[in-house]
Amino acid sequence: MEGSVHYYSIAEYYIKILFNKSNINNEHLLPSFTPFQTSYTGEEPFFQLIIDDSIAPLNKESLEKIGDFDTGNGIISVCKSKDTEGTYQYIINNIHGHNCCLLQTYNNFSHCKCALNGNFNMRLFGLNNALMIIFAFKGSFNNTLLIHASAICHKNQAYAFIAKSGTGKSTHSSLWLKYIPECELINDDNPIIRIINNIPYLYGSPWSGKTPCYRNIKIKLGGITRIDRADVNSISKLSPTDAFASLLPSCSTMKWDTIIFNNICSTISTLIENTNIYTLHCLPNKDAAITCHKMISK
Repeated sequence: MEGSVHYYSIAEYYIKILFNKSNINNEHLLPSFTPFQTSYTGEEPFFQLIIDDSIAPLNKESLEKIGDFDTGNGIISVCKSKDTEGTYQYIINNIHGHNCCLLQTYNNFSHCKCALNGNFNMRLFGLNNALMIIFAFKGSFNNTLLIHASAICHKNQAYAFIAKSGTGKSTHSSLWLKYIPECELINDDNPIIRIINNIPYLYGSPWSGKTPCYRNIKIKLGGITRIDRADVNSISKLSPTDAFASLLPSCSTMKWDTIIFNNICSTISTLIENTNIYTLHCLPNKDAAITCHKMISK
């Protein structure tokens, strides 16, 4: 059985994914990527990933353990190479503690490979998380953020809502969709922000959490709002310092990697210079959506 090669355009980045010979690993593990499929162009990919279950872990002697990180839906164990700058190994475990993916990244995430493990759902989970890791950290070199947010479009402007998990990002988006005319959902968990010539754009992505909203779309970013629960609805624009403190926890980062972390901080700073950032103190009701819309769509 021959392997297969697939190409995708995500946030206008050209991505190459190769499935080596397998009777289980194929494009069916990536159903949310279908809207992003593209054809071979001959250009150098933003990154490429090889999926091959015969890939073995790197020699422990050559690795430095960074730590184990709880993502909310599993644990990711991270090691970096002692010898080669920009080389990492990740072991991606699901919420049940099952090893779903061994990911190795090279040349600052330009060239990557992974081995999958377990049943179909475990492999799907492992591969999607591997691709999110690669995209987020490769994107750090290109003024690009993978942000934990719910995003809507209103009259050709994109608005992203950020918050701690369970605080109400999706709820607030649903209120806009219900009560603000001409709104549509772009992504409900992990949209992408790119800054191009100092103009921030928001893109749909193949990663949208529990809401299946996978749109290959690009819209100018109109603003970002942090959602805080309160007894009264009110909204205020954040200072640059407060805006940075609000945005950083919502972006995928690697604080132990100075280059990548500084790249992400620099991109966030540029984003703040070119986008209004707000805090909405709110109830989950119609008035909250109207209050937010009135302020941020000026």
